[in-house]
Amino acid sequence: MTETETAPLTRKFQHLVELFEHRVTEMPEREAFRFPSGDSWVSLTWAQTAERVRDVAAGLLALGIEAEDRCAIMSSTRVEWILADLGTLSAGAATTTVYPSTTIDECAHILADSACKVVFAEDDEQVAKIMANRDKLGELRHVVVFAGESDGEFLVSLDELERRGRARRESEPDELSKISAGLSSERLATIIYTSGTTGMPKGVRLSHDCWTYCAEAIRALETIGPDDLQYLWLPLAHSFAKVLLAGQLAIGCPTAVDGRIPKLVENLGVVRPVWMAAAPRIFEKVYNRVVSGAKEGGGLKFRIFRWAVARGRQVSALRQQGKEPRGLLALQYKLAHKLVFSKLNERFGGRVRFFISGSAPLSREMAEFFHAAGFLILEGYGLTETSAASTVNRLNDYKFGSVGKPLAGTKIKVLEEDGELCIRGPGVMGGYHQLAEQTASVLDDEGWLHTGDIGTIDSDGFVFITDRKKDLIKTSGGKYVAPQHIEGLFKSLCPVASQCVVHGDQRNYCTALISLDEESIAGWAIQNGLSGLPYEELTRHQKVRSMVQEYVNQLNEKLASYESIKRFAILPRDLSVEEGELTPSLKVKRKLVERKYKDTLDALYEGSLESI
Repeated sequence: MTETETAPLTRKFQHLVELFEHRVTEMPEREAFRFPSGDSWVSLTWAQTAERVRDVAAGLLALGIEAEDRCAIMSSTRVEWILADLGTLSAGAATTTVYPSTTIDECAHILADSACKVVFAEDDEQVAKIMANRDKLGELRHVVVFAGESDGEFLVSLDELERRGRARRESEPDELSKISAGLSSERLATIIYTSGTTGMPKGVRLSHDCWTYCAEAIRALETIGPDDLQYLWLPLAHSFAKVLLAGQLAIGCPTAVDGRIPKLVENLGVVRPVWMAAAPRIFEKVYNRVVSGAKEGGGLKFRIFRWAVARGRQVSALRQQGKEPRGLLALQYKLAHKLVFSKLNERFGGRVRFFISGSAPLSREMAEFFHAAGFLILEGYGLTETSAASTVNRLNDYKFGSVGKPLAGTKIKVLEEDGELCIRGPGVMGGYHQLAEQTASVLDDEGWLHTGDIGTIDSDGFVFITDRKKDLIKTSGGKYVAPQHIEGLFKSLCPVASQCVVHGDQRNYCTALISLDEESIAGWAIQNGLSGLPYEELTRHQKVRSMVQEYVNQLNEKLASYESIKRFAILPRDLSVEEGELTPSLKVKRKLVERKYKDTLDALYEGSLESI
């Protein structure tokens, strides 16, 4: 099959402000958001949220914001981010998103390119980035600070903004209603600057129609109900988190909000969500901890773990066929859950019904492991240019290894000449901000977005992603290699692996740069007589290299000869967002990493490194 689509979608809402106000009217006293405050969690009802959003909107109007002006948000994921976003839209303006990890120069580019007049800044660190280039930001009038110093003039606290908004609403009680009535589906809602894996970020222009379409398409899946608590930690500057917020507006489900990744596991036990979305790296880290912990237990504990996983895989295979275990297998699986899987269930809070994975490929092996343990991961696919949501697996209609079927109203096709996926639908962007030539290079005259991803569509309409078109490796022997598949497979095999970057374009064989998960390798070291050695020293230790080689050997058994990893290097530290090697959504910036470690890669082909 070269093209697939699902049934058309009946649309109800023209813009996000209308959708938000509808949600407030429908369930004013129901919980909307939950967020940490000190050592406890505080809730906002939809009615309380609406009051704060309206105060923010009116406060922006008091600062001089007008229709279609841009307001940027430079913050990690927190409830204030959401209030600022909805407040900006309610004022008739558009939001520009900026990751808190964005460099000073990139911040200046984004704020200047989008001509932001107000910036919401999380703290003094973000304010400092703005002040470093204030002379280049001619349109900027005010900075609203969530938690930091303010002067009441150029730097305004969020509390002060809301106070001014309340005063404005008293003097102009109908102003926000008139603005909402004048909004249209085509009005610009958001400019998201793609962090990208190469070059300076490009601004993706997304209209209200993009978001309301995605919101209603998510609701139409009937996967999430109004009582299903979501835990949201993903960066709200990313389209993945933004589309989840849009879906929440359509469904009304409460959302616990906290972007502090170190608190993720602890928060799961406290919040006890019904569902959560994550990047594959989070599932990989959990997998690493679970497998490493079982191995550290040794002997009987590890044998029980392996037995439980084997029984779980049998049950998973049945459930993938729509069947349930019976007889002895059912009893064995119940025991496996009690002895092994229940501990993971408790760690997740005890109520998780499903996870959603996106923003990077999830290996089939990882999905099958979690399914064996009783957790269904629904993988989806989309780009910032499609408002994040284009396809997704359903609760009762899924295939591991696929990214599911298109959302209602979205069409997907595969180009015959090179296998590139193309997408058309209401979620597709209007274009790149002030980049007409680059827009024309990806959006054709018929409205198809050329994604740059290579994939296939099976006879049931499921979409499978092979790799990024630009990431495909062509060896000197003329063989094509899809590195993402190999990298995902290795991480599912090696419980101490953090990242794997396969290299081999125009080379006579494939090699890999491997980084280790700091916590997992420390646990392994304790069990193998290397306790206390620093991380970097462990990466050079012969025992560690031999252990990694064993997993590379297992990987190679599953690959064709031309795909196999002939040599590898263990990096002296893990790849990170802070060092610019990962995007904020935890995707590897492949070309940057290859440039940074060029000498290491060259040595793998010149024989300067030991081949283990």
